Amino acid sequence: MVYVSWYGARAYCQWLAAQTGENYCLPSEAQWEYAARGGQQSKGFEYAGSHNLKEVGWYKTNSHSETKPVGLKKANELGLYDMSGNVREWCADEWNDDFQNAPKDGSPAKGDNSEFVVRGGSWIFGANDCSVSVRDRDDSDGRDFDIGFRVSLY
Repeated sequence: MVYVSWYGARAYCQWLAAQTGENYCLPSEAQWEYAARGGQQSKGFEYAGSHNLKEVGWYKTNSHSETKPVGLKKANELGLYDMSGNVREWCADEWNDDFQNAPKDGSPAKGDNSEFVVRGGSWIFGANDCSVSVRDRDDSDGRDFDIGFRVSLY
């Protein structure tokens, strides 16, 4: 799903939680990166599951300028697909210039602006922007053709 604002993504998580009785939310930036890197099974790849982005993600070079169905590329060490490329993903954190100031417990960072973190790069970006370590941001009301979200269960 793309063209969804941060508020829309959060509302979906709240709706899903109410429907299922489970605790769903957007992942914090720290949780997102931990999952993208492969958690405790991490092999230290630059991208989510490989040093070769073509194996695991859709980006400017191979996407034919469109979002692709999830799962067409190789999964990362945790079995997660498309965490590098395809669409950028909203995180729960408000944008802070320095990720080093994020809460040490993995909870979402708070800020004083209307921008929120997006991670993963997308099909419109080059390979460097799809690395698991690259951070980006967008306005919370933004509904972009290359931003979606991933639901986290806690």
